[in-house]
Amino acid sequence: MQLMLRDGSTGPFLTQVINKAVAAEQLSAAQLQQIKSKAVLMSLKFADKFYNKYKMHLLEQAAHDVIGVVSLGLLELTDKDPQRALALLLAPEGLVKPFQKGWSMLSTVSRPAGAKSLYGDVDEQLLQQLSSPPDAEDWAGWQYYQQALTEHRRSQSMQLLQQQFYARSHFDEFEHFSLEEVLAEVVFYRALTGGDKVRQDLKKRLHTITLQPHWFNETFFTLQTEATLAELPKANADAIRQDLGQHFVPALLRTLNFAKEYQTLAKQDASPEKLDAFEGKQGLTNPLLGWPQYLEL
Repeated sequence: MQLMLRDGSTGPFLTQVINKAVAAEQLSAAQLQQIKSKAVLMSLKFADKFYNKYKMHLLEQAAHDVIGVVSLGLLELTDKDPQRALALLLAPEGLVKPFQKGWSMLSTVSRPAGAKSLYGDVDEQLLQQLSSPPDAEDWAGWQYYQQALTEHRRSQSMQLLQQQFYARSHFDEFEHFSLEEVLAEVVFYRALTGGDKVRQDLKKRLHTITLQPHWFNETFFTLQTEATLAELPKANADAIRQDLGQHFVPALLRTLNFAKEYQTLAKQDASPEKLDAFEGKQGLTNPLLGWPQYLEL
């Protein structure tokens, strides 16, 4: 298993660290051989567990996988610092600690799939995106991991919003299609009800809710949104903020203005058909954000 064949300044991080250390004479021949020997042993074990260590092309694939996973773990453990990474490689555990860290990171962000992954808890496609020959000119493994991490936090945040702010425990996976929609329903419902947990009763409760004049401005909904996010872990709150479009708050304000007209019609004893028609027309011409989509039975 060759660990370095060219400069690799943008290749896998493991190769970068070794090449820089060799160029700066910070790595002796004996130390380099020790790292290589450990890498070969880990590749053999990886191939034996997931592939076939007696087939050369699969052993080579295992080596590329190990390079990718170790590079990911090294980047995380050392905050992308080559000197700290070199110290880790020269420590008694050598490649083992960064490999374990990288594998744990991949396991955390891997989404459950219908078919079981060849790699257990690690998504097969994600590992393939990180896998790299040592002499690759470019390695985008860190970027692929960041994309997977963002998606993981987005999915986790949606679950947290539902668990923390909804009164019910069962959710239809087709009820909400985006994180923004879930947050909008939470913010809008809590704003109108004084912080109650979300139930499927807003249209009915609107009959008795007094819409306050100071609610009808973007600042109000900005503060309501931040108050909701403040109740979540920082990483998840940050993931939600990144997901929100610039029209999130204006859309909530527009929905409140619609709710005011809807309330007026409802208090005039408008028929369910008329209310549905009014709601449908508004939803088609200017989609409502935060407005309940459930049916009144």
